[in-house]
Amino acid sequence: MNDVLEHEQLLEQNGDSSDDAEDGIALRRVHPRRAQAKALLEHDSDSGSPTRNGLAWTAEDERRVVRKLDRLVMPLLIIAFFALQLDRGNIGNALTDFFLEDVDITQSQFNNGQELLALGIVLWEIPSNFVLYRIGPSVWISAQIVAWGLVATFQAFQHGSGAFMTTRFLLGSCESGFIPAALFTISRFYKRDETSKRFAWFFIGNHFAQATSGLIAYLEGLFTISIGALFITLFPKGVNNPTSLTGIRYFTANESRTLSARVLLDDPSKQNKGENITMAELRSTFTNWKLLPHILAAVLGLAPGATFGAYGPTLVESFGYGRLISNAMMSIGLWLGLLLTLLWGHMADRYGRRGPVALAGIFGLWLFLFISRLLIYSDVGLARFLALTFAVAFSGVWHPVNGSWMALNAPTLGERSITMAILIMSANSGEISLSISMTETFSNYTQQI
Repeated sequence: MNDVLEHEQLLEQNGDSSDDAEDGIALRRVHPRRAQAKALLEHDSDSGSPTRNGLAWTAEDERRVVRKLDRLVMPLLIIAFFALQLDRGNIGNALTDFFLEDVDITQSQFNNGQELLALGIVLWEIPSNFVLYRIGPSVWISAQIVAWGLVATFQAFQHGSGAFMTTRFLLGSCESGFIPAALFTISRFYKRDETSKRFAWFFIGNHFAQATSGLIAYLEGLFTISIGALFITLFPKGVNNPTSLTGIRYFTANESRTLSARVLLDDPSKQNKGENITMAELRSTFTNWKLLPHILAAVLGLAPGATFGAYGPTLVESFGYGRLISNAMMSIGLWLGLLLTLLWGHMADRYGRRGPVALAGIFGLWLFLFISRLLIYSDVGLARFLALTFAVAFSGVWHPVNGSWMALNAPTLGERSITMAILIMSANSGEISLSISMTETFSNYTQQI
């Protein structure tokens, strides 16, 4: 699959005779360097500034717009992802704090609850993105955050297997669609060569929550609801209308025009957003065989990471470390993974070769999983801990790059939205397949790698 798809408007699809029509545009795949050589930019003869339909801006104007986006859009999405992972992932730390006894469930019931959470995410991922496409991120993402925050708040009162199973499924259902919605929103606000590093920064919310959840294990639902309120107040409605639901305006009129025009010049397909995702776009996405390698990578590559999240602290405890210190030690690999994720995203955008960058991350994961497998019967707890730490660090560094690679090759906005949903469905499908006995895991974690 080519790393970049030059998205250009087909005149037959919209009957338009605008400036796009005058470009003699056709939809075609090109090598990244050729895409750069054929950039859809015109330059003002006097200022050298990019122009479109009479609008001109300087490089400094564009940098100022991007800085505002980075101070507004990205922090809100990152902190929302932090809240999501905090609500979803704290259960791994709770296992070392007598969670099973407190809730009165067995290890098998715990495993089934984890699978139900992933099932709720997978079932509602695509329907959620249909709603996002229809009503926009400021409304839909805000509603999602408040909804899963309420579930997370009231799960403190759960007791027994029925309540636990129901709560996990509801939490997954409310969280479904958030990650692809956020990725789709980022791809709308930023240019193609800015996307991978922003995807990586977005996933920092996930890594940061995993790394700190052992320290703030009891801060969950109410924090998430407050993030939802913040999202409602501040998040802009869209790239063409960058004001919040409460009417807060962050960009001047000229900056708003620059914000929209710069992404359209970079990717003209973003201009053709219909009111709804069409059946043709849905059919085209599900019949696109080139997505299969990405899907397989997500399913097979992220399953170990899901296991580490749920059982990692217990594994570290089985290496001979104390119950409380195991949670903190588990965070070492997560902090390292945070830094590696940022590095991978920046490399992908800098070199424009997302395939090799993603594969390098997957190879690192496989390498340390293999080393962990070799050490499974070792009596040296430190060696097993180090192998596990690096496996955790590499467990998801390639995932944002894989996502941006898929997003940039989707020819229409509707297909991009569905593609992002499929990516996250695939990531959670690996967790559904996990059926691990904690009794076996505690002493021998062969099944986890």
